[in-house]
Amino acid sequence: MIDANTIAKVRAGLQTPRRMLIGEQWVEAADGSRLETKDPADESVLTTFPNGGVEDIDRAVKTAREAFERGPWRDMTPAARARLIWKLGDLIDANADELAVLETFDNGKPIGVSRNLDVPFAAERMRYNAGWATKLTGETVPLSLPFEAVAYTTYEPVGVVGHIIAWNAPLASAVAKLAPSLAAGCTMVLKPAEDTPLTALRLGELIEQAGFPAGVVNIVTGTGEVAGAALAAHPDVDKISFTGSTEVGKMLVRAAAGNLKRLTLELGGKSPVIVLPDADLDKAIPAIANGIFFCTGQVCTAGSRLFAHGKVFDDVIAGVADIARSMKIGPGIDPETTLGPLVNGKQLQRVTGYIRSGQEDGAKVAVGGNPVDRSGHFVEPTILTNTRPDMAVRREEIFGPVLCAQSFSDEELDELAAQANDTTYGLAANIYTSNLSAAHKLARRIRAGTVKINGGGLDQGVPAGGFKQSGWGREYGRDGVEIYTEKKSVIATL
Repeated sequence: MIDANTIAKVRAGLQTPRRMLIGEQWVEAADGSRLETKDPADESVLTTFPNGGVEDIDRAVKTAREAFERGPWRDMTPAARARLIWKLGDLIDANADELAVLETFDNGKPIGVSRNLDVPFAAERMRYNAGWATKLTGETVPLSLPFEAVAYTTYEPVGVVGHIIAWNAPLASAVAKLAPSLAAGCTMVLKPAEDTPLTALRLGELIEQAGFPAGVVNIVTGTGEVAGAALAAHPDVDKISFTGSTEVGKMLVRAAAGNLKRLTLELGGKSPVIVLPDADLDKAIPAIANGIFFCTGQVCTAGSRLFAHGKVFDDVIAGVADIARSMKIGPGIDPETTLGPLVNGKQLQRVTGYIRSGQEDGAKVAVGGNPVDRSGHFVEPTILTNTRPDMAVRREEIFGPVLCAQSFSDEELDELAAQANDTTYGLAANIYTSNLSAAHKLARRIRAGTVKINGGGLDQGVPAGGFKQSGWGREYGRDGVEIYTEKKSVIATL
């Protein structure tokens, strides 16, 4: 529990307008313009921050390039980098309450989620990747040449990286990109989402406090249309790592063509949840509810398409609906809240528009379905039944607390994987059953980057990413560090 004094102190601190970090300076935008960030629970202005533009991005990229090519970061040993990254993880822990309050004010998610999940994840993400700084080893290669020679491979940092992060998990998303790219030895420019800049800017202060050399991490705030686009197109950026929508991901692919910069894209999802007739419903039902209502459904891996066997369909719907009705809707800063607001008015219109569209197409509302009549951007947790594969609610990512459900019969078991795969996405999938043989057969046939059987969480060491239009590349684990490197082969005659 975070005490009221801490919350009041953080709120009072927001009276000071924020600045962005370029090199060792906290600066305004070149043109002096600023943006507001608002509390989605009541639409009040939290504070203002610089509206960075093309000139600011260019300055930040040049600073990152200088730090990479000629700064002390390049010559720092892997062990020294590891110590700095670990120290930053400890500083995140030491400032956990403040970071959690900032995250909840800015994003709206329940304070318990911010404090007990997002912030500890960020700290541990730093410590996990600190270990990789000393373990990116190459290999010697056996040769079949007609003369004596030796060959070996090495991993080298890709260079200057542009990180563009989403608003749904601002701190965790920023750290998930910063930590492995720091371990690899890169320098970077971080562009947080304009809806949620606060924890990224606070993280910049902690990066300075940890002792990272100036210019290794630069943070430029601003809009995606201007600052994000300028970063993606900049000719001196070697790689872009992006988390966000598939539509923006496609724009980044086009922007990267200028210098063929490397891309890692963690994009949208429309993840299936499959419940076989022998599933343990006491475990499956709360997991299904959490999978779609967690953080108000604003999660790329949310289990938004439910396929439940006809024998258990009614029980599953009733159980998830009961959980939905019991959820406490309110401001995330209220410790009793279990369902916070959507991030902004645009997102509220999007989610409620999809619910109306589903009803117009013949879907039935089992629970919820309405915006909440109060200030802020609130919508009821919703279940739609009688959904069909041709409906927009079944095919498109809603990014809200809306579960689209259908039943299946024994005769349709063989077609189940095909139905689960009937989407342009392929980020995640969930299977609930007591028959592990059936589960593993389904897992083999489902085209998704992560398949969970009977639950499971996110582990730092397990690669995650998407098939199809859910993205390019894998984050987490060794894969998540190697994406920030180039592999070099060296061959020498003896």
